[in-house]
Amino acid sequence: MDRKKSDDINAHLRKQDHIDLAFRSQVNSGLLDQRFYYEPMLAAHPSKDLDIGLTFLGKKMKAPIWVSSMTGGAQYAKTINHNLAKAAKEFGLGMGLGSCRNLLYDDTHFGDFDLRRIIGDQPFYANLGIAQIEHQIQEKSLAKIQELLNRLQVDGLIIHVNPLQEWIQPEGDQITQRPIDTIQRFIDYFPDLSLIVKEVGQGFGPQSMEQLLRLPLAAIDFGAAGGTNFAKLEMLRSSTFSQPVSEPLTAIGHDAEEMVSFLQSILAQPDSRPHSMEVIISGGVQNFLDGYYLVSKSPLKSVYGQASGFLRYAQGDYQSLRDFVSSQIQGYQLATALLTLKP
Repeated sequence: MDRKKSDDINAHLRKQDHIDLAFRSQVNSGLLDQRFYYEPMLAAHPSKDLDIGLTFLGKKMKAPIWVSSMTGGAQYAKTINHNLAKAAKEFGLGMGLGSCRNLLYDDTHFGDFDLRRIIGDQPFYANLGIAQIEHQIQEKSLAKIQELLNRLQVDGLIIHVNPLQEWIQPEGDQITQRPIDTIQRFIDYFPDLSLIVKEVGQGFGPQSMEQLLRLPLAAIDFGAAGGTNFAKLEMLRSSTFSQPVSEPLTAIGHDAEEMVSFLQSILAQPDSRPHSMEVIISGGVQNFLDGYYLVSKSPLKSVYGQASGFLRYAQGDYQSLRDFVSSQIQGYQLATALLTLKP
């Protein structure tokens, strides 16, 4: 808001705050964020109308933020998912559901996932694990998946690939086929389905990434190390006896920045001919600065995904979540105006 000097009735209070807080406000130079150049001479404050949107997965998003897959069928799940869908609609974001596995067999928690009427026309994807896909192929019951997608009115499906989690989980499923082969068979059955493949907390190594880039996927979702580690989560749920055996596996994986470097290296190869693809950079993305940095570095069209940040504010009243999402978008707008990436 424009103000004349005479209108600043709180000036004396602000100056006193500056004096009182001066020593507590010092930042050690060793703690400065070394990823960016700060260029205060080159832009004014961005307006809230600054366009940071893009077309992603064939739909318009107002900000490059993806509400990453979280929950369903648990206490508060309906409140969480309905709040998230409402925010995705209001702010023009994309959203992936948590695992929809139980809906293949039981409609008890269907209301937790039935969000199309709330989210409107924003990108909206169901989610099943690679073990469930393998099982449906073996049982020749893939039509169940098509039926589920139709009932949820989603734009497509996320397949989460989680061999470490399934291995450590006390109730984990046995994965008997290479996930890349299972996904290829699934694509053969659903050639026109918009399909995303993601990890759940360890990310993908370079050879896995290269194999995925050869498939006609809509997007890869990193699910990188650095956020919730579901292998570790399952280890903590397992027996005390098995924890020492599983614990070394929880430190396996790749963070989001390393995975961006994998993409850069693969696409730089002379014989690289990946299918046209988009990327959801998720896993350890704590805030808009992480998101801006990683999206800017990515050689493919990208958005960044967050789960725990949204989850923290989605469990109660909608206003708390709304304030959080608004602050993230305004922060991203400011970053685009004042920050450039260091080489």
